[in-house]
Amino acid sequence: MDMDDLAWQASNYRGLSPRTVRLLLAHGHLNLVAQVAVDRGEWFCAEGAVEELCQAGDFGRALSVMEPFVVTGWRAAFYAKAEILLRAGRTKEALDLVRPEEADRASTTECRDLAEVLGKAGRIDEAIELLVPHLDKSWLLSVLVDITDGQGRDERVLELIAPLADHARQARGEEHRDYAFSDAQELQARVLERADRADEAIRILGQDIAGRRFLAQNTLITYAELLARHGRLDELRELGGGQDARTVLDVYAGALRSDGRGEEAEGVMRDAIAADDWVGYRAWLSSMLLAEGRLDDAIVVAEPGFGWYDCSNLLAPLVHPLLDRPEELLYLVEHPRVVPHHGHEEFQHWWRAWALACLGRVDEAITVAGLDRPWTDPRIVKADLLRRAGRLDAAADELRALGTIKAREELCEVLVLQGRAGEAIAIHPTVAEQRAAEPKPKSVPLGENGYSLEPPF
Repeated sequence: MDMDDLAWQASNYRGLSPRTVRLLLAHGHLNLVAQVAVDRGEWFCAEGAVEELCQAGDFGRALSVMEPFVVTGWRAAFYAKAEILLRAGRTKEALDLVRPEEADRASTTECRDLAEVLGKAGRIDEAIELLVPHLDKSWLLSVLVDITDGQGRDERVLELIAPLADHARQARGEEHRDYAFSDAQELQARVLERADRADEAIRILGQDIAGRRFLAQNTLITYAELLARHGRLDELRELGGGQDARTVLDVYAGALRSDGRGEEAEGVMRDAIAADDWVGYRAWLSSMLLAEGRLDDAIVVAEPGFGWYDCSNLLAPLVHPLLDRPEELLYLVEHPRVVPHHGHEEFQHWWRAWALACLGRVDEAITVAGLDRPWTDPRIVKADLLRRAGRLDAAADELRALGTIKAREELCEVLVLQGRAGEAIAIHPTVAEQRAAEPKPKSVPLGENGYSLEPPF
């Protein structure tokens, strides 16, 4: 293994994927996963095995699994090893492993990573001071807030956040707005709340909202959720009835429902739809009705969007909670109001095929799936439907006959389900095979001036 291969695996979810590793571990194959990690340089196997071993208190073996990855010099492996050492109580070794040799020349990313390790090691003040010189990088502010949570350093954090939150407030009125610290106000409110100063957080953030001194919609949502958590429903109702209704009305309705006032929440959304028939209101209400087991009512609310070009707004939110409830999923996609249209016709067919297969009606599922579609490999689709129907031998036969890299990856999981984990690992393509099968970038001939000689169409 080398750093390039490891980085490629991690960024592309290749090698044995996290899903495959979870499947192996769920079937009791920890020893096999640990061995494959070392023998084949499989990063996700290493991560999965290390987590299981640490949970079992076997830190020595976890370190032995991670060590070959550390030897490559890959940064992620160093931090994974440091995490094992911390969990084993070997704090000094963990810090020595990741501390830069020249601290004054460490990059911002290195400081961030070291601060997180220091935080886990209980060295909170050291972590804070390491981050302070880098807080001009807005993405580090949330790291500061996270590592100090519950550590008794809220006053110090508030001192550091205050000027950045003020910067965000002032930026709203500037012609060329600086969005760098657009989350500073909500982070300030979060720290105030956890410091038992929720009233102060509500007052400060409320003034910002009223004065429109904020840059990001998330700040408004943070304020609404803060009101909801502290039972300030009158203020939240007023906020939801103003110019920001589309952003926060669902927070108000959700708070009512959490307070046992479901009928009132439903009424709020139905009134909103009557006044402003916006997709967001329909999506929230239909999802709530589905959660209450009222599928027919949910369909009626969402139906106007079923024929839209983009089905992700109203149809998909109903489908996804039903993927493991095939009878209800089939009822939904076969409902006369669900009309396939433009870009989502193929999705409806696939959802229907999925439901049929899970109900054991695999031959119907294969017919419905539309295996002649050019963007799918029909045998892999067929094998997946057979697998979902529990016909593992037939699924394996389809994938063996195909023999491609993708088919071998899918076959690996089928074999695990059949209790043949060793054979599954043997048939899964290696990282080298996967990389070799990747499509190569097209070589484009260049002229003397460096511009492409091919036409731009």
